[in-house]
Amino acid sequence: MKSEREERIIMGIDPGTTVTGYGIIRGEGPAISLVTYGLIRSSRHDNHFDKISRIFTETLSLIDTYGITELSVESPFQGKNVQSMLKLGRAQGAAISAALHRSLPVSEYAPRKIKISVTGQGSASKEQVAGMVMNMLGLSEEGVSLDATDGLAAAVCHFYQGRVGPCSGKPQTWKDFIDKNPDRTSG
Repeated sequence: MKSEREERIIMGIDPGTTVTGYGIIRGEGPAISLVTYGLIRSSRHDNHFDKISRIFTETLSLIDTYGITELSVESPFQGKNVQSMLKLGRAQGAAISAALHRSLPVSEYAPRKIKISVTGQGSASKEQVAGMVMNMLGLSEEGVSLDATDGLAAAVCHFYQGRVGPCSGKPQTWKDFIDKNPDRTSG
């Protein structure tokens, strides 16, 4: 686990095949600040595989440019359209693959978990999430994309979870404890 004062640069991703929102925050101790946010856009007319490639390369570029230390991604919500879910999963996978390509820890959060973390309500609207995130980060620009604020919300949610990667936190077994704490064992 990271030390409490160590700087964390967290990138949150709201995956989509035409528009992928992202937000990057800096966390140090209990404080967070805005680094940047934006959109990875693909044309509606692009081949689906070209869209996936663009998400991968743009995410990789952002990771390298901003020195990302952790990636947080919103999991696709369960919908009725199987084809849409498949496409969203591929977009999510492209962003995750970029992070894994740089050996970054990745965490995934359900939309409801992100909403609760940011607003206190699992049924909050996208506009409510955007308002809270903008308030938390001192962002006053009008016309900020809801996809970008959803990316920021994923990053903020991860920061408040206080963990790095899905397997961090308390050791689950003695072997896990020993592996994570070699300095605390003798022999």
